[in-house]
Amino acid sequence: MSRKRGKKRVARPRAADYAPLDPAEDARLRAEAEAYAASDAEYEAFAEEEDADAPLGPPPTLEDALFALESWADAEKAAEMAAYHKAERRYLGIAVPAIEDMVALWRGQLDVPGRVELARGLWDSDIHEARIAAAKLLTQARLRPDGAAWDLIASWVPQFDAWAIADHAAKAGSKRLQAEPARLDEVADWVRSDHMWTRRAAFVFTLPWTKQRNPKPEDEAVRDEVLGWAAQLAEDRDWFIQKAIAWWLRELSKKDPARAQAWLAEHGERLKPFARKEASKYL
Repeated sequence: MSRKRGKKRVARPRAADYAPLDPAEDARLRAEAEAYAASDAEYEAFAEEEDADAPLGPPPTLEDALFALESWADAEKAAEMAAYHKAERRYLGIAVPAIEDMVALWRGQLDVPGRVELARGLWDSDIHEARIAAAKLLTQARLRPDGAAWDLIASWVPQFDAWAIADHAAKAGSKRLQAEPARLDEVADWVRSDHMWTRRAAFVFTLPWTKQRNPKPEDEAVRDEVLGWAAQLAEDRDWFIQKAIAWWLRELSKKDPARAQAWLAEHGERLKPFARKEASKYL
């Protein structure tokens, strides 16, 4: 249902919002914000009237998107992020909510093929925040056609090298798996990969199957399949694999404690103690 014309709400972000301000204008706006924060004024006084039918502007090019991201760069935070994540790439120091605002605008401006192509370019830039934006561009339950989106997300998996980007991409990938569970046949091959992050992705991509309250028989079959993967990797000594298995079992135990308990009774001793403890947290 469309919103009525003239309804007050916070305006959607526009491409112009991400252009850098000149120093004088920036100082003026900062002074206004500080004065307003110190006042008792109602925040609603600053709400803008928005026309629901107003155009969002032309689709962004890769250059437009990278410029928007660059405009939010914070060198101090970027240095902190680089030290924390440790993966060798460029960091801009942008908070995830700011990335989400930009992506929300781009999704409204682009059709599905356009989103896939922009996501491809953002990922290939190898900028931390651009890769997160790429994943978020494709994180939608309804995305049709989605074959190209799944192929692109799957192509990223062998490039994973840190948990943050990997987990954002996993959210996008899990939506595509839920849309087409036959893709789990491809994910099953990841368990045998020499690349640790690919093995880990098999569990993170399939987390939605731990959360269903009333799973159908085919969903229970997926649970059993993933638990089979966990049995194969229970003696994998890598911390991230142990953590991923424990994460999957812990989440499963909230909705299907009998299955989680049965797996732990048979295979739990093969896990590292910390993983076994984490997996049984809610049992």
